[in-house]
Amino acid sequence: MPGVDHRVASILGLDPSVRTTMLYVKGCSSASTMLRVAKDMAENNRRARVLLVCAELTLIMFRAPHEDHVETTIMQALIGDGAGAMIVGAEPEDSEERPLFEMVAASQRTIPETTHGAVGQFMEDGFLFCPSFEIPALILENIEQCLLDALRPLGFNGGWNELFWAVHPGGRAILDNMEEALQLEPEKMAASRYVLSEYGNMSGPTVIFVLDEIRRRHDEHQGLGVMMAFGPGVVVEMMVLHACNTSRNPA
Repeated sequence: MPGVDHRVASILGLDPSVRTTMLYVKGCSSASTMLRVAKDMAENNRRARVLLVCAELTLIMFRAPHEDHVETTIMQALIGDGAGAMIVGAEPEDSEERPLFEMVAASQRTIPETTHGAVGQFMEDGFLFCPSFEIPALILENIEQCLLDALRPLGFNGGWNELFWAVHPGGRAILDNMEEALQLEPEKMAASRYVLSEYGNMSGPTVIFVLDEIRRRHDEHQGLGVMMAFGPGVVVEMMVLHACNTSRNPA
């Protein structure tokens, strides 16, 4: 303390009256959680702009395999450090601002009895994160119901291939099971698979990289889509997005 929020405000020369909020220990769902909170902030302060900054130093999880948790070896193959930022606001100025995505609705669902699914603990030799081998199966079994619960209030009842998908690529098995559960066409996960192959699992910021890749592939992603990430709990963070004329935006 003080937190990195004060450091960022100082580096950017923001007014001392700027209001900051820090979120910690959200794991891979942190950027999605931050977007949900930023949406609420922006809609309750219509002229404000919210700077969202998400950074993860996953190097602290790089370690020799724990004798009681051999599953930690998975993380050694997947992890990477990363940081991303976005600006969120309501009522954009047409003459100056060109939004990339509209956040239509946000929701959070906790899969029951899954507190063992993603467990982390600070220890003398660093941060021990133990992802359960059950996570891909839990997603396979529960993800469609989570989506229906979130999208039915919007009048959407299926047709998953009609949407574009910005899914946190926690690992290949998670993306494979998403495709299987929702019967998605292979290209629907292309952006997530690309980010995983190029940068690895950067925890929270990864989904920001996926959104940026979708922006680059604007011809493939139009209309409504779903952003999704999975965090400790196991919690499923979901955001219904609308791509706002992405072809007009610079690459």
